[in-house]
Amino acid sequence: MSPYLLLGFLIAGVLSVVISPVAVERNLGGKGLFPIVKASLFGIPLPLCSCGVIPVATSLYKHGANKSATTSFLISTPQTGVDSILVTYSLLGPIFAIFRPIAALLAGIVGGIAVELADNGSESNVKPTEDTDQSDKSILRRIYEYGFISLPQDIGKPLILGIVIAAMISMVVPDDFFVSYFGNGFMGLIIMMFAGIPIYVCATASVPIALALMIKGLSPGAAFVFLMTGPATNAATISTVWKILGQKTAFIYLAAVSGCSLVAGFFINLFSSEIGSHIHNHDHWMMPVWFQIASSIILLAILVNSLLRLYYPTMFKHEDGVESKEADIILSVSGMTCNHCVNSVTNAISEIKNITDVDVELNSGVAKISGSNVNIDEIVDAITSSGYSAKLVK
Repeated sequence: MSPYLLLGFLIAGVLSVVISPVAVERNLGGKGLFPIVKASLFGIPLPLCSCGVIPVATSLYKHGANKSATTSFLISTPQTGVDSILVTYSLLGPIFAIFRPIAALLAGIVGGIAVELADNGSESNVKPTEDTDQSDKSILRRIYEYGFISLPQDIGKPLILGIVIAAMISMVVPDDFFVSYFGNGFMGLIIMMFAGIPIYVCATASVPIALALMIKGLSPGAAFVFLMTGPATNAATISTVWKILGQKTAFIYLAAVSGCSLVAGFFINLFSSEIGSHIHNHDHWMMPVWFQIASSIILLAILVNSLLRLYYPTMFKHEDGVESKEADIILSVSGMTCNHCVNSVTNAISEIKNITDVDVELNSGVAKISGSNVNIDEIVDAITSSGYSAKLVK
């Protein structure tokens, strides 16, 4: 798995430079089918989890994307990403790896069309934002920081947890346990749908769990349902969609993910024999052992470095060229789960007049703000409108 994940990190870093949020915003305005399809296509390669996609989708909606395109993006994006697609190919084989992005694309389009019909093609009244990216960092530096620092920070903990859960399933659950209770019928799909909807699991971390479940007898279709509903939904995401896009859109979003996952699971079960052959003869014959070991060591070093930067940021302030300065305002921000949340809060605050500097820390949940004649209520409102809550500390 490690060679594929490292390649996924690299490609994700490149995509973070090539596909900017502003470029996405500019392409998702207007009515009709085209923005919906583009939103789903934009979302497929992006490595965003179901919590991380919320601030990005909120920004899209605030800056010109309509509800249907935003919903399409919300559904397709967390199900896949270049990193999770490569890990899926590594552990579950080509059928899963090909079918997963296709199912995400179609689910996003179905959900977007349903919202378009329900809202009678209503458009967002907010104008697209201007491209204000003035980063003086080199392209290689930006690729490295996103692909090998920010992204590993976001998926490191859930990935490790997913591997641990998969190991526990392998040790504790008897062989053919799921065959005895669920078989290959529709009931297994239903049960995994209800299991996947409320929990939080990222697209990459869900793969080793799905593999362990299949080894213990769960049908490929039921495992695929989990791979769709687990990353695409969770309780926090559903409540945020309800708040930002409305009750009707939240119901459509949930129904689209659930319904499409069941249909996809049914079709995946048609390829059970081919998938089962790959699972039970799982190996990496194309890669020499030394290369797999070296990749695992490099991956471990990247994860350790990223998590140290997350939990002990002061160790790296000097390296990053960041000088400590006294903040005029300090806020406690709750609801942030990943670096995309940090970027969303930072951008929301930075858009306010007279703000000169913003430093948002994920681990502590603190936003340090500098500026003159700044309205604190305006800052809190900007953070709240992005899907988070904030209160004054200083």
